[in-house]
Amino acid sequence: MAKKRWNDLSPTAKKAVIAAAAVDAGLRAWALRDLAGRDASRVNGPKWLWGSALGLLSTSGVLPAVYLVAGRRP
Repeated sequence: MAKKRWNDLSPTAKKAVIAAAAVDAGLRAWALRDLAGRDASRVNGPKWLWGSALGLLSTSGVLPAVYLVAGRRP
């Protein structure tokens, strides 16, 4: 199966891709800002590992959501 190019996508598919990218960027920014302001003792796991993963991996919003739900201690 040949890869689709941006121009081959329908307008609805283009809007869905843009919306998913915007949600991912927003969640990633929120998670990185929270991580930067949080003391290492209030993070589940190594803070450097969370920061590296959030900054480098593309996970379609999954990793930032996991950090926000399970990576923080109250």
